[in-house]
Amino acid sequence: MASVFLSPSTQEYNIFVTGNSEEYYANLITDAMIPYLRASGISFGRNDPDGTVSTSIAMSNAGSYDLHLAIHSNAAPENLSGMIKGPDVYYYRDSSSGKRAAEIFANNLKLIYPDPSLVSVVPTTTLAELRRTKAPAVLVEVAYHDNYEDATWIITNIEKIAQNLALSVADFLGVPFVEP
Repeated sequence: MASVFLSPSTQEYNIFVTGNSEEYYANLITDAMIPYLRASGISFGRNDPDGTVSTSIAMSNAGSYDLHLAIHSNAAPENLSGMIKGPDVYYYRDSSSGKRAAEIFANNLKLIYPDPSLVSVVPTTTLAELRRTKAPAVLVEVAYHDNYEDATWIITNIEKIAQNLALSVADFLGVPFVEP
């Protein structure tokens, strides 16, 4: 059975410009993904909301997952706060499977994000959650929580984002996507 480890943000200190935290909205998206994953026959594990990046990595590595999916929202550097928009999908630079997953997620996000030209795939070697997981991994920065339009888009599209991310998981794992 295809499987995914879901790792919504544990960063309750990253506050949306509209209020509430990155952790709060990432967990709402994750909660909304679960019916789609179940309907598609995809098993899943999930991090501990009270944990850290290290505990999320350890939990993922303790299982036998086909994909590690970290779900976050982004913030611009202080001098550009509120000025940057769009989803960024990160993968470990040296992982061909991670790159393939990131491209699937980005291409699907382009179908729902208001300006598809702002959806980016970003290779990196610095993010532990991509570098230290056994399974191929992607970290999806759904949009910028310090930008009012992006924050509002996330808040008003929880279900659509969850459906899109679950579709991307199914696409990557090669299983049919089924609506609940």
